[in-house]
Amino acid sequence: MPDPRFQKLAHLLVHHSCRLKDGDKVLIEATEIPDSFLSVLMSEVISAGAIPVVDRKDERLARSLLTEGTMEQLEARLKVHAELELHRMKAMDAYIGLRGSHNITELSDVAPERMKMRGELLFKPVHVEQRVKHTRWVVLRWPTPSMAQQAGMSTDAFEDFYFQVCGANYQAMDVAVKPLKALMERTDKVRITAPNTDLTFSIKGINAIPCTGEMNIPDGECFTAPVRDSINGTIHFNASTIYQGVPFDDIRLTFEKGKVVSHSSSNDEALAHILNTDEGARYVGEFAIGFHPFISKPMRDILFDEKIRGSLHMALGQAYEEADNGNRSSVHWDMVLMQESGGEIYFDDVLVRKDGLFVLSELQALNPESLK
Repeated sequence: MPDPRFQKLAHLLVHHSCRLKDGDKVLIEATEIPDSFLSVLMSEVISAGAIPVVDRKDERLARSLLTEGTMEQLEARLKVHAELELHRMKAMDAYIGLRGSHNITELSDVAPERMKMRGELLFKPVHVEQRVKHTRWVVLRWPTPSMAQQAGMSTDAFEDFYFQVCGANYQAMDVAVKPLKALMERTDKVRITAPNTDLTFSIKGINAIPCTGEMNIPDGECFTAPVRDSINGTIHFNASTIYQGVPFDDIRLTFEKGKVVSHSSSNDEALAHILNTDEGARYVGEFAIGFHPFISKPMRDILFDEKIRGSLHMALGQAYEEADNGNRSSVHWDMVLMQESGGEIYFDDVLVRKDGLFVLSELQALNPESLK
């Protein structure tokens, strides 16, 4: 018998996240996902009257695609893949991305210029331009022993944690976040303080978008974007992260008029390379506040880490069109600052959150004890 938690998760993806209906075509892109869950998910899709299209992927094969042959051969391969995948994506009404790689650093030794080419030729046209803009989509990780190791937990304990996190009460979260959305949309000046952090910027006139299980599982954030040239000051991102298969710790960025002018991290060379990807990579395309009640520490998996309760995150690079500050880049790299151990957020000089807890009465329903 399949794990009963599979059915609950499949129901959430089909009915809450993608809102599938009769005749919808949905692409299920599954990277190293067990047959037992795919069978349950396909049955749930079919019971909704939708049409599943399953594409199974493997990170080791992806690495071979990226590393073998000359740059000219790689370019030709990526263009063919992009043409075929874009044609398929245009036929879809919805997309479910299941990511269960057994080694999150599988692509860490792929040359940066090859990763950049994949982003520009394949990911951008297929996912950034088509999937994100024109389908109802959701992405999630799948629990693996390597994820448990990242989290510092046993495999069984991590699976229990995973299904608790993914099965949060997103309906209650959706109600509780509405006052935060309204507040962010009438705010001009934001100030963030924490150890080694004092940063100011404006979010005036930019939409705030609540995320409560529609596009990511797990979920629990509300995002907007800074006015592109308004960021000044320094921020220390204290959550370990990973980008394009490369791990980073202790990222510190200093901004002047929106642009990163100095930086440091555990891997300065790799950080500098990413910042120099294109003009937009040194500017911020997203600012978000995280509030998932069951996620309290980082595990180098951004789908979890950007939702950490009492956290905020900022993304270098591409802005989302729903909350657009005009920044364009092939980079979108989320970096997380946890504030439960100390830090404040001010909106127009009013304290909104202190040490990870919302202090305004209309926002206290987003605090962990209220959402559990």
